[in-house]
Amino acid sequence: MLTKYFVNLGIAFEAIQANKLRSTLTALGIIFGVAAVISMLAVGNGAQQEILEQIKLVGVNNVVITPIVEQKEEKVEAEEGKKEKKTYSPGLTLADAQSIKAHIPGISKVSPEILLETNIIKNGVRRSAKLVGVEPTYFDIGNFSLKSGKMFNDHQLSHGEQVCIIGKGIQTRFFTKEEPLGKYIKCGKHWLKIIGVLDERLISENSVSKLGIRDYNMDVYVPLKTVLMRYTNRSLLTEAMIQRAANENQQNEGEQNKEAKNYHQIDRMVVQVNETEFLTPSSEVISRMLQRRHNNMIDYEISIPELLLKQQQRTKDIFNIVLGAIAGISLLVGGIGIMNIMLASVLERIKEIGLRLSIGAKKQDIILQFLMESTMISLTGGLIGVFLGISIAILISHIANIPTIISPMSIVISFGISSFVGLVFGIAPARRAANQNPITSLRYE
Repeated sequence: MLTKYFVNLGIAFEAIQANKLRSTLTALGIIFGVAAVISMLAVGNGAQQEILEQIKLVGVNNVVITPIVEQKEEKVEAEEGKKEKKTYSPGLTLADAQSIKAHIPGISKVSPEILLETNIIKNGVRRSAKLVGVEPTYFDIGNFSLKSGKMFNDHQLSHGEQVCIIGKGIQTRFFTKEEPLGKYIKCGKHWLKIIGVLDERLISENSVSKLGIRDYNMDVYVPLKTVLMRYTNRSLLTEAMIQRAANENQQNEGEQNKEAKNYHQIDRMVVQVNETEFLTPSSEVISRMLQRRHNNMIDYEISIPELLLKQQQRTKDIFNIVLGAIAGISLLVGGIGIMNIMLASVLERIKEIGLRLSIGAKKQDIILQFLMESTMISLTGGLIGVFLGISIAILISHIANIPTIISPMSIVISFGISSFVGLVFGIAPARRAANQNPITSLRYE
């Protein structure tokens, strides 16, 4: 039984060898079809992975509130002898964060942040960096993890102690040959004791531009009250500030004041909602609460990064489906090409078919011979297509700077489809060859 299969396999291989150019051209459709499927699925997987990484960066079920400081003030002429009443807003404050946490149901965490541009000085080396005042919820929401050291304790948080947690980039640049824990680093005008080092966060340039995030590895994190007590608290009104404002009003009297003043106590607030379906309703409630607390002055902006990313993901999914359909059509066209060439091959080899039938070959043997030939062409094309598809995916990643992920499942599926295509589209030519009349075939010119 096995001998019959090997004989037919040998005949099919000899037929392919005798017509190398035709067999190669026949396999081109399968080659490009398989390559297209693998490369397009690699692009789609890369895009999906990028979206997942971006969601990890912005956190899950988060509502982000940022202040608007581009408030333009100008002198308005009084109408009918009446002066227009100015609206005053205290800006985003810690009280807003506490109110949101206390009064809006379904809120799991609230993380207020203060971001300051500063300089780090150590051993005569100076470098610009960002000082971030946070609470422990910041690290939970942002999926940060400590590589070494410990988190801020209650005493450090409540008393605004001069301690910090640094990013991996700070350690790399300032503590190349020593352990940073317990050491001091000067940020701005204060010396801070390092109590922890964060794990490195790999962030692509694409994510930075799309999400508007920064390089977290170069940040220095301190307790929120440390910033308010020792660096700056924009909500405090001092005598110097009053005098400076009075002087500015005298100088700019009668002119439009174009300079934007950041009067917000905090620079960012992230609110984490328990359930995804409550993201939009919660953001609307938060907006109404802040509007009321800010005296109907909209000096804040609310966004939901996860919903924006999921919308982007849906768009990419549709795009990937279209690309997959196009790649599938190319496989179908390749199968039709195999059937077309195999039908032509039957006409060319009618005498050979008649001779095999006349010396005792059965119809099953003829069918098996042509099926093996078509399947061998499609398998060879599929194998070449796999290597071509992997190469194209790698080239796309390096040249176009688009992330690609080649999954073993895509290789198995595309290779399996190519085998199936060769088998299915080889049936009709094989049956036609087997149904030839031996006597008529021997006399065929």
